Amino acid sequence: MQASTRAIRRAKPIQRVLYIADLISTIVGKTAAWLIIVLMAVVVIEVVKRYALNAPTAWIFDLNNMLYGTVFMLCGAYALAQNAHVRGDFLYGSMRPRTQAGLDLALYILFFFPGIAALIYAGYHYAQDSWRILEHSNVTADGPPVYPFKTVIPIAGVLVMMQGLAEMLRCVVCLRTGTWPPRLKDVDELDVVEEQLAKSEYIDAADRDAAIARTHKMEETVRQRGMGGDVNT
Repeated sequence: MQASTRAIRRAKPIQRVLYIADLISTIVGKTAAWLIIVLMAVVVIEVVKRYALNAPTAWIFDLNNMLYGTVFMLCGAYALAQNAHVRGDFLYGSMRPRTQAGLDLALYILFFFPGIAALIYAGYHYAQDSWRILEHSNVTADGPPVYPFKTVIPIAGVLVMMQGLAEMLRCVVCLRTGTWPPRLKDVDELDVVEEQLAKSEYIDAADRDAAIARTHKMEETVRQRGMGGDVNT
């Protein structure tokens, strides 16, 4: 996080805006990801109660859905910040950066912006109605309240919209400069590979350095195909 702060301070104004959007999405996404631990604990406890103690919980299905849905929605902006959403990459990866940026910008304007704006609008009224009646789940008898969960919908929409606007700005910068601007980088699989190789006792230094160099070359090849540069967090 300190490295991210230093990178933001050193960046030019436009790049600083992109870094700040990436950082907000990353903080929210990583914080929401801890709910996976809560979800796992809930499932384990319920399995013990249901099969060992013969005392199942009626509303556990609703709770599981709300926990998973919250993680899924709040991590959407984080995935967009890391350029991790699935795309049809067969033709896209062979395009020049300016062509990629033009295509991305057109798709953001035509589909992303209207869709997420509709999500925010509908989600706000959806949550408002739920709070007005203090809605509870009707899936099970005496179901848990769902209005806090429905509030996550417009919040997640705003976060995704913010990150999407940052991605549109990235496209504009790429159209002007011909290269993708860097983004804040999170730990990925190649970082784990490098760390494991560095600590390995079963490979000599030369082979280890060669393997690490190959992983970095693979990463750079992928980045040049449209992922954009990275700044270590």
